[in-house]
Amino acid sequence: MSEPPHRRRAHASSEDLERYAGLFAERTRVMRSSAMRDLMAVTARPEVISLAGGLPDTSTFPPQAFAAQMTRIAQESAAEALQYGPTEGFRETVDCIVEVMGAEGMLPDPEDVLVTTGGQQAIDLLCKALVDPGDAVICEAPTYPGAIPVFCSYEADTIQIECDGEGMRIDELEDTLERLELEGRKPKLIYSVPTFQNPAGVTMSLARRQRLVELARARELLVVEDNPYGLLRFGGEPLPPLYQLDGGDFVLYVGTFSKILSPGIRLGWVVAPPPLMEKIVLGKQAADLCTSTLTQYFVREYFSSGRWREYIESLIGIYRARRDTMIDALARYFPPQASWTEPDGGLFVWATLPPYIDTGDLLAKALREDVAFVPGQAAYVDGRGRSSMRLNFSAGSEDEIREGIRRIGRTVEEQVELYGALTGGREQGSHHPGMPGREAEDMPGNDETQPSAEPGHSVTLPGPADGRAERVKGGDVLPFKKAEGA
Repeated sequence: MSEPPHRRRAHASSEDLERYAGLFAERTRVMRSSAMRDLMAVTARPEVISLAGGLPDTSTFPPQAFAAQMTRIAQESAAEALQYGPTEGFRETVDCIVEVMGAEGMLPDPEDVLVTTGGQQAIDLLCKALVDPGDAVICEAPTYPGAIPVFCSYEADTIQIECDGEGMRIDELEDTLERLELEGRKPKLIYSVPTFQNPAGVTMSLARRQRLVELARARELLVVEDNPYGLLRFGGEPLPPLYQLDGGDFVLYVGTFSKILSPGIRLGWVVAPPPLMEKIVLGKQAADLCTSTLTQYFVREYFSSGRWREYIESLIGIYRARRDTMIDALARYFPPQASWTEPDGGLFVWATLPPYIDTGDLLAKALREDVAFVPGQAAYVDGRGRSSMRLNFSAGSEDEIREGIRRIGRTVEEQVELYGALTGGREQGSHHPGMPGREAEDMPGNDETQPSAEPGHSVTLPGPADGRAERVKGGDVLPFKKAEGA
């Protein structure tokens, strides 16, 4: 009679932990978890209203169409769809990608396109090919929370540039580039989400886009344009992507089907010139050999119907209504000291509370009320963002959004009342909307005159004293909508 299989021990003792700790690579010391992924287990509970993840509403995809497309694959291409595929992706998938990019005015060379396992892998592969430990990487402040763990994994020196209502502050970027040049350094890449930015929802103005491309060309800098949301526009006039303005010499492009079709298919892409593409392909070969053949066949079937733009138009109508519901709920349930962005598209609103409220602590209290959001600190590398939060309006129904904001607002109001009781009713943070990451005692004194704000106006708030983009100083510079009664 054979012995029963051995079971793994708990590995919870200090001796066990030390044994493994001695084996870890040095880079694991700076690796960071993803705030969104950490919340997934909690938000998966049916009783929790999640305003946290960047989830599109996949219930909007017609199940009959999904069944028909998968049936056709099974009947006509089962053997091929279940086989390995080329690392670069199938040409038919690339043709679909070129069609999507063409809808925003771009004309990439199909040879410059690599199909990736989601847009997240595209960011990782670019950093794998370009970034050595200590290399400078520049991004927005705040930035996509999922990019920060990638930059940390490759041990980059991540420098964040403030945003306002027109996106990344290019004047601060130029100051930072000058400073790095004096130090004998050059950033390996500038990462930006210029359209309906994650997490702030703001869009980079045309003038700043043009200037950023001019800087990239003049200084021979690589710019990574991450554009998951460009086709999800509810208002305003479309702006040319950075890739279109540049033509593909210095702007590298990252795209995904996650927001316009399905995140579950894990299909994205990166566009880069041949010298860089060669290294990116080698990195992907080592990572996963190829992107799922089955999901590439699904995308091919989906696009063959010719109705993909019609589906996006339906999403735009749904998401516009949900954004409006969230903005109305914020005005109704958040306190007068709160502020938030009002995006023309995308999936997110960025809300900022008085500086004495830590949204990391607030999340723990909100989860007890069965509602979740992403704390603002997840969008920074240096601890800023503590009084801000990212709120998603695409995944939940209008009723869920309204109720979720009501629950968060109630929790916020409790903290405001507690602070008022402890300070005798003084509201130090009420003059500093949109400014996370600075404690009340760090605020300018009461004798200073602060910029006034009218609802819907963009306000430039005080930044670092020397006007430079630093990794530990300054706060957000974002447009905001004051709550009614402010």
